[in-house]
Amino acid sequence: METAGQLRERFLKRMGTDSPFYLLFNHLPRVSFFAKDEAFRLVAANRHFVERLGFASEEEVLGKDDFSLFPARLAENFRRDDEEVMRTGEAKLGIVELFFNRQGIPDWFVTHKLPVFDEKGKVMGIMGIVRAHGSAPDEVYPHRQIERAVEHIRTRFRDKISVLELAELACVSPRQLHRKFVEAFGMSPQAVVMKVRIQAACELLADPDRQVGEIAREVGFADQSSFTQHFQKHMGLTPLRYRRQFR
Repeated sequence: METAGQLRERFLKRMGTDSPFYLLFNHLPRVSFFAKDEAFRLVAANRHFVERLGFASEEEVLGKDDFSLFPARLAENFRRDDEEVMRTGEAKLGIVELFFNRQGIPDWFVTHKLPVFDEKGKVMGIMGIVRAHGSAPDEVYPHRQIERAVEHIRTRFRDKISVLELAELACVSPRQLHRKFVEAFGMSPQAVVMKVRIQAACELLADPDRQVGEIAREVGFADQSSFTQHFQKHMGLTPLRYRRQFR
């Protein structure tokens, strides 16, 4: 049975080196580095990635996949992007992803994923870096002007939020706000609000004791019917089916 350490060594040797080059990322603040093999198992991770998952050492995460480390909803999103990089052999850059911290507040992260090739030019895995959206350099997050609007969505997504309100916070017109959100996130302000609410609902649905109607109101929907309609549109199944499937 191959150990986690042997798995990593074999992976790095196939790259033509046994040097843990990725430890360089330990010296970049708030940057997480990871690498996975062709079976999507982690074969390398820097200190920040390990600590962000609540582990003490790299050895504790080696050999695990996303479904062993993250909620199923997040793991499915990660796997979909990984499969695309593995299939096409092309980098997938600037992926904007949403995570919830322990206080239930959402935060945005930017992920860059690149294919890793063996000596014959065949894709043998992927590697990537993740950093908080707001801490990314200007070339990754060039629209500082909408930061106040984004922060308002992060902390007040449970309340009724209008585009005009967000535009006033950003000191731009509603049309300019729409354009800047599409450039930064690939979606409109309204879509960002909805995505945050749906993802918050996914977190709450993990608790079987919470009623769907209660969750709907808590994440900002007027009623359960509206919540179910939007949830099914975004997730492809009803809240109850989601709860049963990912319990």
